[in-house]
Amino acid sequence: MLAAVLERTGQPLVVDEVSIASPGPREVLVRTAAVGICHSDLHFIDGIYPCPLPTVPGHEVAGVVEAVGSQVSEFKPGDHVIGCLSVFCGHCPHCITGRLVLCATPDVKLPPGTAKRLSRGGEHVNQLLQLSGYAEQILVHEHALVKIRPDMPLDRAALIGCAVMTGFGAVVHSAGVRAGETVAVIGCGGIGLAAINAAYVAGASRIIAVDRIPAKLEFARSLGATDLIDASAGDPVAQMREIVPGGVDHAFEAIGLKQTTEQAWQMIASGGTATVIGMIPPGVKVELHGPDFLREKKIQGSLMGSNRFRVDAPRIIELYLQGRIKLDELISQRIPLARINEGIEALRDGNIARTVVTFDGVA
Repeated sequence: MLAAVLERTGQPLVVDEVSIASPGPREVLVRTAAVGICHSDLHFIDGIYPCPLPTVPGHEVAGVVEAVGSQVSEFKPGDHVIGCLSVFCGHCPHCITGRLVLCATPDVKLPPGTAKRLSRGGEHVNQLLQLSGYAEQILVHEHALVKIRPDMPLDRAALIGCAVMTGFGAVVHSAGVRAGETVAVIGCGGIGLAAINAAYVAGASRIIAVDRIPAKLEFARSLGATDLIDASAGDPVAQMREIVPGGVDHAFEAIGLKQTTEQAWQMIASGGTATVIGMIPPGVKVELHGPDFLREKKIQGSLMGSNRFRVDAPRIIELYLQGRIKLDELISQRIPLARINEGIEALRDGNIARTVVTFDGVA
């Protein structure tokens, strides 16, 4: 099969022939239909987050089951599925208390460099984030997949595997936004836009979108933002305070920077919660004003939206088919795998929401 291989950090991916193993007892082989280019991939491509090389990135993926292992009973060839990097075991303390995204059971969530699913010219190729979606096929544990209804377009379904699941879950699960509460979202990339849309669906009374790119801000309005803040026009915290003087109930940081994380903290009201969705680089320290804790302000992280993806993905699909969750609008362009590096550079430029790599001949 063809796959896009990261050979050295900071360098373009190489589209090359890669061999993929046959399914083990609890593994599923999927023919990739579509994979989104997510900003999280850049953290590995640029070497901000370490990973063993060579590797095949890509984790926002949907496709059609081709083959299943001998112990797999939930899937069969022909099933339409979405992949999710928060593969779970189902029996560890995190799983049985409902926090599946924190599962770290090593026989299911294989440590980096240990998966023996990919190779090239007889040499080992690493699987990234349990998926390696920039490829014509993926081989994964069955608990990295959710079966979806066959009439759901797979290019839109792919977005649910990361951006939409993360933004939606951060609002609905991690923060538990309630109807009538006020929300600010810093960063209007794919995840931030999904959080804005989710806040709208949850019934937030004010949804403040913060970004430096006017086109993204206008796009955020179409997804439910009630107010727009151009961060390049002055202190975004001061601008937010002009809209909601006492601060918002919830602020979501969807970029992964020290400055914007601190701004999210400064935006929340007494008793409010700042939820950090972005991937803050290793070694970066965030500074918070100590007396604010006496106002019962809270800051928390959110991993993949604290999702229960086998429950959440079908629900998001229903909301999409009802017209309440917007997916069509998130896709800025569709490209073939051969143009993967163009898609990565477009993401790096920051002027688009999502590029989706699509594969010919897959439903």
